[in-house]
Amino acid sequence: MEIKPRQHLLDIWQAIARHSFDGGEWAWGKWGGQSSVADAERLLCLLYPATELPSFRLDDPDTTQTDVQQSLKRAGGRLEIPASLVMAAVEFMRIHTDDKRPTFAGGYYFQSRDKEQGLTEEQRQLGVTDSFSMSITLCLALLGFLKVYESKTRRGDMQETIRELKIATSNRLTAAMVSLLRSFTVNVYDTDSSQGQTLCELLGQGKLSTRQVLEKFQRRFRPLRAAIIESFILGLDVQEALKDESQLFECGWAWGLVRDAPEVETEEAIGPQPVGVANPVPYLYFTVVALDGIQDLFSDRTLTLGLLNSEQQKLAEALRLRWEITQQYWSRIARFDRDRWPLEDIPWLTTGQRLESEYFSLSVAAILVHDLMRRRATDDDLTRTVRVMERLAERGRITSRMTRDDPMIQLHSPGVTLPLQGGGTIGPPMDWTMSDFSVQLLKRTVQLCTLSRNFSTHDRLLRLAEDIFGHVWRRRMGEGEGVGLWDNVHAAYPETALTEGPVSWNITERVTEVMVQVHNMYAQPPIRSLELTVLARALLSESMHLLGNEQMAPAPNSDGQRGMQLRAMEVKLRRARDLVDEQPGTAYSLMLDVLRQLDALARAREAAAAQGV
Repeated sequence: MEIKPRQHLLDIWQAIARHSFDGGEWAWGKWGGQSSVADAERLLCLLYPATELPSFRLDDPDTTQTDVQQSLKRAGGRLEIPASLVMAAVEFMRIHTDDKRPTFAGGYYFQSRDKEQGLTEEQRQLGVTDSFSMSITLCLALLGFLKVYESKTRRGDMQETIRELKIATSNRLTAAMVSLLRSFTVNVYDTDSSQGQTLCELLGQGKLSTRQVLEKFQRRFRPLRAAIIESFILGLDVQEALKDESQLFECGWAWGLVRDAPEVETEEAIGPQPVGVANPVPYLYFTVVALDGIQDLFSDRTLTLGLLNSEQQKLAEALRLRWEITQQYWSRIARFDRDRWPLEDIPWLTTGQRLESEYFSLSVAAILVHDLMRRRATDDDLTRTVRVMERLAERGRITSRMTRDDPMIQLHSPGVTLPLQGGGTIGPPMDWTMSDFSVQLLKRTVQLCTLSRNFSTHDRLLRLAEDIFGHVWRRRMGEGEGVGLWDNVHAAYPETALTEGPVSWNITERVTEVMVQVHNMYAQPPIRSLELTVLARALLSESMHLLGNEQMAPAPNSDGQRGMQLRAMEVKLRRARDLVDEQPGTAYSLMLDVLRQLDALARAREAAAAQGV
């Protein structure tokens, strides 16, 4: 299925307006307010495209395009739409603030492992890394939106509301950044432990002994180990263990605030910092989520609009250091052996939770994609990563058929379940389920497609992205209040049972994000062919020479038409000369047309000369 980002975004917005606006006002509905993650994701479905794509802007009513306004007509006219979004954001901040402290509750995204005992209210109110990261993206989008809309609206009441909302949004942004710092962890363990044995088996790939793996690990990760020791404030036991090079380690983000995590000093009014309960163990899923949100802090848009104050800039630098080190760590783990990457040994086995799934292979691949985008990726790295993506799509039954009683169905419905270690200390054991394998695979494939500048690799990635998108698009809900949104796994896999529940804002937001990425991919210059550039320059030389020759030829009596034709050819050749380096194919086409016309004039002149003889 061809990906048409503009049309698909308009379809999604129309479905969201139908679902979330009632009489021109935002309606949270039954499930609204019960999870800060879901509520942030729902707002981002509108705010992210509206702030990332100029053609979808809503903050300046005078520039709102007709088809965009039409898709959101349930929210009102072009003047009412931004006001409705502001009021929805105000309500979000009110709902997810407790005693003047921003809250990041997982809510109904948390699940109880005990089917006979539900989670306590205290457990449902626990902050989760998904919410910290999503809040960073939401707050940055909202601050940029308000910065423009504040100067466009003339309503006095709205001006006051915007001022109050900007303060609340900035406070939430700071609180989210502080929470991400307190959720980052480094786990150190011995090679003889179960975690150490799992990591050594994964890295050794059956070819290296534990001793050989440890020696190679020491060499490869010595600079990162030193950077962590010197730059991060960790517990005393962790600091001492890290200095011992006979110990292995992992770094990344836990599922929530880490138990005994020290408070982060800040002058911002974010209220008391809650006590953490999560075990100090990195989770691949939450690490990927954190990396996605943190990179928004130093995007071009954030820097250009000056969305961070001085205190937030300090926190952002601390997060950026963790962002870079974590990417380097997992990228090196994924490519530990040059002959056969551990990442290529699908499925990945996690060390902390000892779970095995294609989802975790995708999570490691996602971090590798982050790292490839950060540095200059080699063709070999890209080609091998593309092969991993293709295998994951096939193993996940996206590009291959589902067999009878296929266990892979669990990857999509109900999804991969993570035990939230430490959450059971204040109630029954807690779980977190990820059912977004398909859309996450689509997101990483599009990111790689944007990164690739090789024809063959780009074509493979684009075809893979279209196949995955066709699968994802089939999973839209066909009936009920969420029609046109996600997720209906039964539509793609009839073997699964029909499920009832709220709209999956998790998947809907990620599809929206992918549409923005595809839009930006098409907006960048096309891949340039060196071979085609050489041919285009040769054609340009020939075309210019023949045109000059034609201009010197004696003109027939009907000179007016010929003169206009020659001037039109001049314009085409000037255009071709401007494009020959960046778009050699377009330049090639223009020059072929000029050469055809020049040949027609030459033949006409020859025919006239023959008749004269």
